[in-house]
Amino acid sequence: MPSTSIKLLRFLYQASRGVSLLVALAGFLSGVLSAGLVALINTALHHEGITSKTLVLAFAALALGKIGTNALSQALLLRFAQRTVLELCLDLCKKITASPFRRMEIVGTSRILTTLTDDLLVIAGAIQTIPSLTINLAVLVGCSVYLAWLSWTVFLGMLAMTLLGALIYKVLHARAFEAIYRARESRDRLLGHFRALTEGLKELKLHKARRDAFVSKHIKTTAEHFQHQNLIAGTQYGLLEGWTQLTFYGMIGILLFSLPALEHIPAEALTGYVFAALYMMNPIWGIIGALPTFYRGQVSLKKLEDLGISLAPAAADENPSVAVNTARQWESLDLDGVEFGYRQEGIPDNTFSLGPITLSLRPGEIVFVVGGNGSGKSTFVKLLTGLYVPQAGKIYMGGALVSDDNREWYRQHFSVVFSDFYLFDDLLGLTSPDVDAEARKYLAVLQLAEKVKVSQGKLSTTALSQGQRKRLALLTAYLENRPIYVFDEWAADQDPQYKEIFYMQLLPELRAKGKAVVVVTHDDRYFHLGDQVIKLDSGRVVGIWSQPDDGLVNIYGAKRTSTGTVGEGGFSGK
Repeated sequence: MPSTSIKLLRFLYQASRGVSLLVALAGFLSGVLSAGLVALINTALHHEGITSKTLVLAFAALALGKIGTNALSQALLLRFAQRTVLELCLDLCKKITASPFRRMEIVGTSRILTTLTDDLLVIAGAIQTIPSLTINLAVLVGCSVYLAWLSWTVFLGMLAMTLLGALIYKVLHARAFEAIYRARESRDRLLGHFRALTEGLKELKLHKARRDAFVSKHIKTTAEHFQHQNLIAGTQYGLLEGWTQLTFYGMIGILLFSLPALEHIPAEALTGYVFAALYMMNPIWGIIGALPTFYRGQVSLKKLEDLGISLAPAAADENPSVAVNTARQWESLDLDGVEFGYRQEGIPDNTFSLGPITLSLRPGEIVFVVGGNGSGKSTFVKLLTGLYVPQAGKIYMGGALVSDDNREWYRQHFSVVFSDFYLFDDLLGLTSPDVDAEARKYLAVLQLAEKVKVSQGKLSTTALSQGQRKRLALLTAYLENRPIYVFDEWAADQDPQYKEIFYMQLLPELRAKGKAVVVVTHDDRYFHLGDQVIKLDSGRVVGIWSQPDDGLVNIYGAKRTSTGTVGEGGFSGK
């Protein structure tokens, strides 16, 4: 826990270094002035020889200084908090998009959403408590210095009592912190159930028993656990507050009734101690009230680290190759013995691996990728497009080895429509000044001009059928104008008429423009249009067929068939 606190404070300092120093300075001055006020009031009560004019001027100066530093700290706090929250939000989004895709898949959508909603707000709240904690601590330190000046012996006694109280406080707090952590885990699970509720609403509406079981066994059980852990945390913090008050009033009682009987203490020192202790009450309650928020921020910070996302400032991009023009001529994309495998933690035998795959893709080629469910087609697409990093083998783009140093540049060569695609309603990242005109042209080609309009790079609607939404995704791919196009089961949701247009018109047009096209499909009646057909089975390439002038031939030596389909014997057809 201490190391987590240090990381949060370090991030705070690095995020807003100048403002952090100003807030700390304002807090220090506030503490000094507060101690000065306590000393002045105590002096005025016991020294009648000092002129009232001098006391009034000193009191006014200290009070105005105290008010001024508080006002300054509040103004700085507002600027500090808003700026830091904004930068934190943007920084987290950038780091999530920069994190390895496979890691984010393992983490899961629910945890990422919780991070971007709950954790972000909790950390922001914790950051906002730090300036007030600094000011209150400065006040306590300033008053402690004054108390030590009044009497070292009494101060040491109070310090010993404070340390004893802090030890018990730490034990109680550890229980509260554990409850907060368990509540945060329940929050992750609860958000996952809420996501299942919204995405599976149709199925739940049609099956009452499943609906009742889902609500009672999943949502209710998890929500009750979440509530229970929050109640435990709240109760522990209530005990902490009660223990702090007991410790404080115990020290006041000892000062008033026990110490005078054991040791002669000057009235000025005794009054100063009691008055300073009472004055320190407000900062103490402020610190106690802020600690739960701060510790929840620590839990959220640990969750970020569990995702593999650090709050350390992101390093500058040192890879100039990302800016390389991907539209330039390229000779081939080569996969040399590329492999990738999944492994489920705790279940050694539950693995799936793809490869090794060795193939070449060239401009102006159409390659069909076929195979049954679970054959590895989607994994192949993610590996080919650079979303997955090969665990063995190498990938070359135009003769250049693809590595961590240029993988971002490599990914910019692809326009992809995934089977589980997401459709943005803005044509983001397209810098062409004629993007609206180009979009309208393609909307007509895709037979969507009557349903969708485009203005200033924004689509009028995406609320269409699944097949029409895939056409809009294809619109984005057209506008990107990348060298390589990948379509993952794109035609599966199209009607026969437009499926014919896709294979007989759109794909040949892309080939004529010099684009390389990879199509994951089951439509074997169109395989004669391809330059290569790659068949996958259980993660292995069981056949690659190329098409010379006289038709597709199995280059692995499989016998040709007359069926025009890819089967155990291979593929032939024109």
